[in-house]
Amino acid sequence: MERPALSEAFFNAPITHRGFHNLAAGIPENSLAAFQAAMDAGYGIELDVQATKDADAMVFHDYDMKRLTGASGPIQMCDLEQAKARTLLGNDEPIPTFAEVLEFVAGRVPLLVEIKDQHGAMGPVDGRLERAVAEVLKGYVGPVALMSFNPHSVAVLADAAPGIPRGITTENWLGEDEQLIPAKRRAELVKIADYDRVGACFISHQASDLDRPRVADLKAAGARILCWTIRSAAQEAKAREVAENVTFEGYVPG
Repeated sequence: MERPALSEAFFNAPITHRGFHNLAAGIPENSLAAFQAAMDAGYGIELDVQATKDADAMVFHDYDMKRLTGASGPIQMCDLEQAKARTLLGNDEPIPTFAEVLEFVAGRVPLLVEIKDQHGAMGPVDGRLERAVAEVLKGYVGPVALMSFNPHSVAVLADAAPGIPRGITTENWLGEDEQLIPAKRRAELVKIADYDRVGACFISHQASDLDRPRVADLKAAGARILCWTIRSAAQEAKAREVAENVTFEGYVPG
Protein backbone atom coordinates (compact mmCIF):
# COMPACT_ATOMS: atom_id res chain seq x y z
CA MET A 1 0.00 0.00 0.00
CA GLU A 2 1.23 3.48 -0.91
CA ARG A 3 2.23 5.44 2.21
CA PRO A 4 2.82 9.07 1.17
CA ALA A 5 4.96 11.06 3.61
CA LEU A 6 3.78 14.01 5.61
CA SER A 7 5.17 17.27 4.20
CA GLU A 8 7.86 18.94 6.28
CA ALA A 9 5.66 22.04 6.14
CA PHE A 10 3.64 20.46 8.96
CA PHE A 11 6.63 20.86 11.29
CA ASN A 12 7.65 24.44 10.51
CA ALA A 13 5.09 26.17 12.76
CA PRO A 14 2.48 25.17 15.35
CA ILE A 15 -0.96 24.16 14.06
CA THR A 16 -4.06 26.06 15.12
CA HIS A 17 -6.89 23.91 16.49
CA ARG A 18 -9.91 24.70 14.29
CA GLY A 19 -8.13 27.82 13.13
CA PHE A 20 -6.75 30.68 15.23
CA HIS A 21 -10.15 31.30 16.77
CA ASN A 22 -11.18 33.78 19.45
CA LEU A 23 -14.95 33.96 19.89
CA ALA A 24 -14.73 37.07 22.09
CA ALA A 25 -13.05 38.86 19.19
CA GLY A 26 -15.68 37.66 16.70
CA ILE A 27 -13.58 34.80 15.32
CA PRO A 28 -15.43 31.47 15.78
CA GLU A 29 -13.78 28.09 15.37
CA ASN A 30 -13.69 26.47 11.91
CA SER A 31 -14.57 29.79 10.27
CA LEU A 32 -12.93 31.60 7.39
CA ALA A 33 -12.06 34.34 9.87
CA ALA A 34 -10.22 31.81 12.05
CA PHE A 35 -8.38 30.45 9.04
CA GLN A 36 -7.41 33.95 7.91
CA ALA A 37 -6.08 34.70 11.40
CA ALA A 38 -4.00 31.52 11.29
CA MET A 39 -2.55 32.41 7.91
CA ASP A 40 -1.83 35.99 9.01
CA ALA A 41 0.16 34.60 11.97
CA GLY A 42 1.96 31.99 9.86
CA TYR A 43 0.41 28.97 11.60
CA GLY A 44 -0.91 25.75 10.12
CA ILE A 45 -4.61 24.90 10.30
CA GLU A 46 -6.38 21.87 11.75
CA LEU A 47 -10.05 21.63 10.80
CA ASP A 48 -12.96 19.19 11.04
CA VAL A 49 -15.22 17.85 8.31
CA GLN A 50 -18.79 16.66 8.81
CA ALA A 51 -21.31 15.52 6.20
CA THR A 52 -24.74 16.79 5.25
CA LYS A 53 -27.44 14.21 4.57
CA ASP A 54 -26.28 14.18 0.95
CA ALA A 55 -22.61 13.75 2.01
CA ASP A 56 -21.56 17.30 1.18
CA ALA A 57 -18.31 17.96 3.06
CA MET A 58 -18.80 20.80 5.55
CA VAL A 59 -16.14 22.31 7.81
CA PHE A 60 -17.76 21.89 11.22
CA HIS A 61 -16.85 20.05 14.41
CA ASP A 62 -19.98 19.11 16.33
CA TYR A 63 -22.67 16.62 15.37
CA ASP A 64 -25.37 18.94 16.73
CA MET A 65 -25.31 22.57 15.59
CA LYS A 66 -26.51 24.16 18.85
CA ARG A 67 -23.17 25.14 20.41
CA LEU A 68 -21.79 26.76 17.29
CA THR A 69 -24.89 28.23 15.63
CA GLY A 70 -27.39 28.64 18.47
CA ALA A 71 -29.97 26.41 16.79
CA SER A 72 -30.10 22.70 17.60
CA GLY A 73 -30.25 19.83 15.12
CA PRO A 74 -27.74 17.40 13.60
CA ILE A 75 -25.82 18.73 10.62
CA GLN A 76 -26.17 15.26 9.07
CA MET A 77 -29.93 15.85 8.79
CA CYS A 78 -29.51 19.04 6.73
CA ASP A 79 -29.10 19.33 3.00
CA LEU A 80 -26.43 21.69 1.69
CA GLU A 81 -28.75 24.68 1.44
CA GLN A 82 -30.03 24.16 4.97
CA ALA A 83 -26.53 23.75 6.39
CA LYS A 84 -25.27 26.91 4.71
CA ALA A 85 -28.28 28.83 6.00
CA ARG A 86 -26.95 28.31 9.55
CA THR A 87 -24.57 31.06 10.61
CA LEU A 88 -21.81 30.79 13.18
CA LEU A 89 -22.17 32.50 16.53
CA GLY A 90 -19.65 35.30 16.78
CA ASN A 91 -19.57 36.72 13.28
CA ASP A 92 -22.58 35.38 11.35
CA GLU A 93 -20.47 33.59 8.74
CA PRO A 94 -22.25 30.65 7.13
CA ILE A 95 -20.86 27.20 7.85
CA PRO A 96 -18.19 26.83 5.14
CA THR A 97 -17.97 23.94 2.76
CA PHE A 98 -14.67 22.10 2.51
CA ALA A 99 -14.38 23.27 -1.09
CA GLU A 100 -14.76 26.90 0.00
CA VAL A 101 -12.02 26.49 2.60
CA LEU A 102 -9.64 24.93 0.09
CA GLU A 103 -10.22 27.82 -2.31
CA PHE A 104 -9.74 30.31 0.53
CA VAL A 105 -6.52 28.82 1.91
CA ALA A 106 -5.14 28.02 -1.55
CA GLY A 107 -2.05 26.21 -0.31
CA ARG A 108 -0.70 29.08 1.77
CA VAL A 109 -0.37 27.03 4.99
CA PRO A 110 -0.60 23.32 5.83
CA LEU A 111 -4.09 21.87 6.31
CA LEU A 112 -4.62 19.00 8.76
CA VAL A 113 -8.10 17.67 8.01
CA GLU A 114 -9.95 15.51 10.53
CA ILE A 115 -12.80 13.41 9.14
CA LYS A 116 -15.38 13.05 11.89
CA ASP A 117 -16.85 9.61 12.54
CA GLN A 118 -20.33 9.58 10.99
CA HIS A 119 -21.86 6.56 12.70
CA GLY A 120 -21.22 7.03 16.40
CA ALA A 121 -19.31 3.89 17.34
CA MET A 122 -16.02 4.02 15.39
CA GLY A 123 -17.18 1.06 13.35
CA PRO A 124 -17.31 0.40 9.59
CA VAL A 125 -18.16 3.46 7.48
CA ASP A 126 -20.17 3.86 4.29
CA GLY A 127 -17.36 5.99 2.82
CA ARG A 128 -19.56 8.76 1.43
CA LEU A 129 -17.87 11.57 3.35
CA GLU A 130 -14.37 10.22 2.77
CA ARG A 131 -14.95 9.98 -0.98
CA ALA A 132 -16.49 13.46 -1.04
CA VAL A 133 -13.41 14.87 0.67
CA ALA A 134 -11.13 13.05 -1.78
CA GLU A 135 -13.11 14.41 -4.73
CA VAL A 136 -12.91 18.00 -3.50
CA LEU A 137 -9.16 17.64 -2.98
CA LYS A 138 -8.49 16.64 -6.59
CA GLY A 139 -6.24 19.27 -8.08
CA TYR A 140 -5.55 21.03 -4.76
CA VAL A 141 -1.99 22.33 -4.59
CA GLY A 142 -0.53 22.76 -1.13
CA PRO A 143 0.39 20.76 1.97
CA VAL A 144 -2.58 18.75 3.20
CA ALA A 145 -3.05 15.62 5.30
CA LEU A 146 -6.11 13.61 6.30
CA MET A 147 -6.85 11.86 9.59
CA SER A 148 -9.65 10.37 11.65
CA PHE A 149 -10.20 8.78 15.03
CA ASN A 150 -11.88 5.96 13.12
CA PRO A 151 -9.35 3.70 11.34
CA HIS A 152 -12.13 2.43 9.06
CA SER A 153 -12.39 5.98 7.72
CA VAL A 154 -8.64 6.15 7.17
CA ALA A 155 -8.78 2.87 5.27
CA VAL A 156 -11.35 4.36 2.88
CA LEU A 157 -9.12 7.41 2.43
CA ALA A 158 -6.25 5.09 1.47
CA ASP A 159 -8.34 3.93 -1.48
CA ALA A 160 -10.07 7.21 -2.32
CA ALA A 161 -7.04 9.50 -1.99
CA PRO A 162 -3.96 7.25 -2.06
CA GLY A 163 -1.56 10.10 -2.80
CA ILE A 164 -2.51 12.22 0.21
CA PRO A 165 -0.75 11.58 3.54
CA ARG A 166 -3.07 10.05 6.13
CA GLY A 167 -2.93 9.40 9.82
CA ILE A 168 -4.93 8.28 12.83
CA THR A 169 -6.10 10.62 15.56
CA THR A 170 -5.38 8.73 18.77
CA GLU A 171 -5.95 8.95 22.53
CA ASN A 172 -6.39 6.99 25.76
CA TRP A 173 -10.16 6.65 25.25
CA LEU A 174 -10.90 7.37 28.92
CA GLY A 175 -12.79 10.67 28.57
CA GLU A 176 -16.46 11.16 29.41
CA ASP A 177 -17.59 11.51 25.79
CA GLU A 178 -15.57 8.46 24.83
CA GLN A 179 -17.67 6.29 27.13
CA LEU A 180 -20.39 6.43 24.45
CA ILE A 181 -18.15 4.17 22.34
CA PRO A 182 -18.55 0.46 23.19
CA ALA A 183 -15.90 -0.68 25.66
CA LYS A 184 -14.68 -3.45 23.36
CA ARG A 185 -14.11 -0.95 20.57
CA ARG A 186 -12.27 1.46 22.87
CA ALA A 187 -10.00 -1.37 23.97
CA GLU A 188 -9.14 -2.01 20.32
CA LEU A 189 -8.59 1.62 19.41
CA VAL A 190 -6.21 2.37 22.28
CA LYS A 191 -3.74 -0.17 20.84
CA ILE A 192 -3.38 1.84 17.59
CA ALA A 193 -3.21 -1.56 15.91
CA ASP A 194 -4.47 -0.34 12.52
CA TYR A 195 -1.55 1.99 11.80
CA ASP A 196 0.14 -0.22 9.21
CA ARG A 197 -3.09 -1.71 7.86
CA VAL A 198 -4.36 1.70 6.73
CA GLY A 199 -1.00 2.92 5.46
CA ALA A 200 -0.74 5.76 7.95
CA CYS A 201 2.40 7.88 8.16
CA PHE A 202 1.55 9.82 11.34
CA ILE A 203 -0.59 9.93 14.42
CA SER A 204 -2.03 12.97 16.18
CA HIS A 205 -2.14 11.83 19.80
CA GLN A 206 -3.73 13.17 22.97
CA ALA A 207 -1.07 15.39 24.56
CA SER A 208 -1.63 14.12 28.10
CA ASP A 209 -1.05 10.53 26.93
CA LEU A 210 2.16 10.95 24.94
CA ASP A 211 4.11 8.72 27.32
CA ARG A 212 2.16 5.68 26.11
CA PRO A 213 4.64 2.94 25.03
CA ARG A 214 2.81 2.37 21.76
CA VAL A 215 3.51 6.01 20.79
CA ALA A 216 7.22 5.49 21.45
CA ASP A 217 7.19 2.27 19.43
CA LEU A 218 5.52 3.96 16.46
CA LYS A 219 7.94 6.88 16.61
CA ALA A 220 10.90 4.50 16.68
CA ALA A 221 9.49 2.77 13.61
CA GLY A 222 9.33 6.06 11.68
CA ALA A 223 5.85 7.43 12.42
CA ARG A 224 5.61 11.21 12.64
CA ILE A 225 4.03 12.30 15.93
CA LEU A 226 1.69 15.27 16.24
CA CYS A 227 -0.48 15.97 19.28
CA TRP A 228 -3.66 17.67 20.45
CA THR A 229 -4.72 19.98 22.09
CA ILE A 230 -2.15 22.23 23.76
CA ARG A 231 -3.43 25.17 25.81
CA SER A 232 -0.32 26.67 27.44
CA ALA A 233 3.39 27.16 26.90
CA ALA A 234 4.13 24.69 29.69
CA GLN A 235 1.99 22.01 28.04
CA GLU A 236 3.71 22.70 24.73
CA ALA A 237 7.19 22.30 26.21
CA LYS A 238 6.21 18.99 27.80
CA ALA A 239 4.53 17.67 24.64
CA ARG A 240 7.53 18.49 22.48
CA GLU A 241 9.59 16.00 24.44
CA VAL A 242 7.76 13.41 22.32
CA ALA A 243 5.72 15.15 19.62
CA GLU A 244 7.29 16.84 16.61
CA ASN A 245 4.58 19.50 16.49
CA VAL A 246 1.53 20.61 18.42
CA THR A 247 -2.05 21.56 17.69
CA PHE A 248 -2.93 24.45 20.00
CA GLU A 249 -5.63 26.88 21.06
CA GLY A 250 -6.25 29.53 23.72
CA TYR A 251 -2.71 30.97 23.87
CA VAL A 252 0.00 32.22 21.54
CA PRO A 253 3.02 29.91 21.21
CA GLY A 254 6.37 31.54 21.85
